[in-house]
Amino acid sequence: MTTPQDELPREAAVTPADVADAARLVSFGLQAKLLPARDAEYAELVRRHREDPPFARLADAVAAGLGLVVLEVSARAGMAVAAAEDSVFAVKMGDYSRRAASETADRFLHGLAHLAVAALAFPRPEDLADDGYLGRITVNGVDAFVRQACRRLEEQAEQAGDNTDPTTDAPGLEAAWRVWARRSTTGATKDARRLAGSTIGITGKAVAFLVDSGFLQKTSDDAGGTYRTTARYQLQVRDLAGSAAMAELLDLGVVPVSDGTATLLPADHSEELVADAGLPFHSL
Repeated sequence: MTTPQDELPREAAVTPADVADAARLVSFGLQAKLLPARDAEYAELVRRHREDPPFARLADAVAAGLGLVVLEVSARAGMAVAAAEDSVFAVKMGDYSRRAASETADRFLHGLAHLAVAALAFPRPEDLADDGYLGRITVNGVDAFVRQACRRLEEQAEQAGDNTDPTTDAPGLEAAWRVWARRSTTGATKDARRLAGSTIGITGKAVAFLVDSGFLQKTSDDAGGTYRTTARYQLQVRDLAGSAAMAELLDLGVVPVSDGTATLLPADHSEELVADAGLPFHSL
């Protein structure tokens, strides 16, 4: 006598070759700049993941065992993974900022630069949700955006009667914007190179890190460097979008411009001024 359990289809036994293929797919996913369109084996493994549920579960299990979270497996993004906090593959922002800057205040500024890039790259919820959307940012535009955000935050602090001159080594966005506002935009060394500790220098380092991580692609040297987003970055920013710091930046109101710059405008004048300039208005 057969039971309902006996009638269920049985998955084929997992072979060492299947495990090797699953691990190979995860290894491709860890190569941030590699896309399936550039590697036939990668493309085939992505196809198999999407069409073969047992293989997909196996590959996802291999990733989980390595402390990786699978964000998406698709032809556009490949196997996009994010490292859990306890993963050996985790690149923590604190580790990055300690390498990028020796001063505590500078570490907060690097974090603020990354938040600003994400906010400018995907200023509207619909942009972040649209798989076909390509965000564009410039180094100069990010710095200008943060400086205008600093002015907006200072105005809000003054209106609320808050202390506008607290200690600059306090953690958080409130301290970071005050430090950013006081820092030189470019500075210069004796041979006219921009200072690494200037806000443009900090933004340039943050953007370079995102390029190395496969999140941005450089398109030109205009405006300090012009970049477009990748599918992998869009997936990462979707995870970031719920953070309090990201929400605080977006709540200020962002008007993105097609050349990768942005401006902050008072809420009661934004639509009128942007319409006069022939630019789209996005209310966040």
